[in-house]
Amino acid sequence: MQTLHVELGARRYPIFIGSDLNPQELLEPYIKGHQVMIVTNTTVAPLYLDRYVRAVEALGKTVETCILPDGEKYKNIEHLTLIFDALLKVGFNRDCTVLALGGGVIGDMAGFASASFQRGVYFVQVPTTLLSQVDSSVGGKTGINHPLGKNMIGAFQQPQVVLADMSQLKTLPPRELSAGLAEVIKYALLGDIEFLAWLEEHIDGLVAGNENLLAEAVYKSCAHKARIVANDEKEQGERALLNLGHTFGHAIESYLGYGEWLHGEAVATGMVMAADLSHRMGWISEADLERTKNIISRAQLPIICPKIPLDDFLGFMSHDKKVLNGQLRLVLMKQLGQAVITKEFDVELMKQAILANQDIV
Repeated sequence: MQTLHVELGARRYPIFIGSDLNPQELLEPYIKGHQVMIVTNTTVAPLYLDRYVRAVEALGKTVETCILPDGEKYKNIEHLTLIFDALLKVGFNRDCTVLALGGGVIGDMAGFASASFQRGVYFVQVPTTLLSQVDSSVGGKTGINHPLGKNMIGAFQQPQVVLADMSQLKTLPPRELSAGLAEVIKYALLGDIEFLAWLEEHIDGLVAGNENLLAEAVYKSCAHKARIVANDEKEQGERALLNLGHTFGHAIESYLGYGEWLHGEAVATGMVMAADLSHRMGWISEADLERTKNIISRAQLPIICPKIPLDDFLGFMSHDKKVLNGQLRLVLMKQLGQAVITKEFDVELMKQAILANQDIV
């Protein structure tokens, strides 16, 4: 087992990474009160819920569960309310803990519920997908979608602890594993060229689900994220770099309908668009653009999206949270392994980059 810490002063917390982790032992110091609400979904519950209920009950806690339907399309205010309903019906109070057992959707919703219920209760993350292990479970961003934009309603809510168990990835469908690799590739493209070379060497083993390689990829990814979050918790500056590919990707997700494409799939094509624009601006070479497309393709991820009318695409981009004072900011690559946040880009070149990476049919 490897351990990382997100250094946030008094709110410092650990990320435990390994296979067949012991939840009872690892969670014990971090569950403060006596009441624990485990929030999960209909896919994860039959696989892992009993294990965590038993582990937490063995610590002498009162455990209740809230099982939501599975999918991005349920990440909305209606289903968030079901978590509040569950907490209120059993009379949980301010020292309770909400434990998220699932992927990014469950983590985002349970985290937002924990930030809001009685103005804030304790929160624990047990991410069960690669994407949530390397990205959404770390750093405290929580929230829900709105028909007009992804993740538009939410709160910053740091967990007490994150448990990333590689053995739980065995049940992850190949498409979901690849979606998680999009966020892993993101860390390499935005800030670590050596990690990119490592990924190019090991991508086939990662796609095949090799637990040792996955643990190393999760560790490297979380180390990047932990450092950035410690420097810029509320995304006033550097943390926005973690949105490489996301402005384009969120537009794809929003237009197609939440859940049609997985978040990681949309981010993958979004990173190609960002790389394409970076190339058109003369920042990265043709070879760098092809290298970006190649690693994304080898991860079994899409490098073009379905045809989306340009006005619709730009409309969803304008709702992005990186818009400040009416000005869209993009995360682009000055070079591979060095991303920047900029509002200094040519809109016509951006339009070309969007259209060039769509299906022409």
